Amino acid sequence: MVLFVSPPFGNYLSLPLTTSIKGSFTLYPRSGLFSQILKTLRYDFENSCWRNKIGLRNPGIEYAISCYYVSKSKDTKKNTTMRHVISIAILNKNEIEKLNDIVPRDCNIELNVSCPNVDDEKETDFKSLVYKELGLFYDTQRKWCIVKLSPKDTITQVDVLYEQGFRQFHCSNTYPKEDGSGGLSGAILRPYTSKLVKSIKDKYPDTEIVAGGGIRTYRDIDKYKTFGADHFSVSTLIFNPFMFYLFYVDHRIRQYKTK
Repeated sequence: MVLFVSPPFGNYLSLPLTTSIKGSFTLYPRSGLFSQILKTLRYDFENSCWRNKIGLRNPGIEYAISCYYVSKSKDTKKNTTMRHVISIAILNKNEIEKLNDIVPRDCNIELNVSCPNVDDEKETDFKSLVYKELGLFYDTQRKWCIVKLSPKDTITQVDVLYEQGFRQFHCSNTYPKEDGSGGLSGAILRPYTSKLVKSIKDKYPDTEIVAGGGIRTYRDIDKYKTFGADHFSVSTLIFNPFMFYLFYVDHRIRQYKTK
């Protein structure tokens, strides 16, 4: 079992017995990260969860490679290469080949094609085009080659990705609000994540599923395990440092007991 720390917190935390997901990074830089966070990050009292519309502000994929990627041949520290995963956000079909040329073949990646906070293309057209082309990124040299799914995805989208070789899926990204005001994260994702995990694992038992959304204690992890999840991710839990501290201490104790 691996515990991932998802963006944005994965950009700042590299804790023992966790794997940080850095990003998400786009082909070209998108400015205004901190100002956009301050403008759009809100607690949604109606749904008792966090809402954001950060819009993938980031310094670009070349920056990510220079900072977070270490080739296996130059990896002098045990598991350095394996501990970081670079999240790649694809905004349109034309970027796929260019990104694939930049990212090293043994670089651990998570393909973020389900962010609801980007208006570059219509969601339906975007997925129908991009999901069919993602196979370029699949490479057995990568320990992690994850596709991050939307909570609105179905097994039909997974079928397309599975046929291209993908066996690792992250369920799930934030849930898009109908009024376009951003994506919802936290406990509201639990039913969507649970349903998606179960449908994938029932049809494709050879997959590795990362379950995230509303994890606050190990009881939530145990619940996701019943649906077939193999690994887990946290993010909005870290908004409450005390609760995250208790969770992380519990995680470390459990991991040491299994060794």
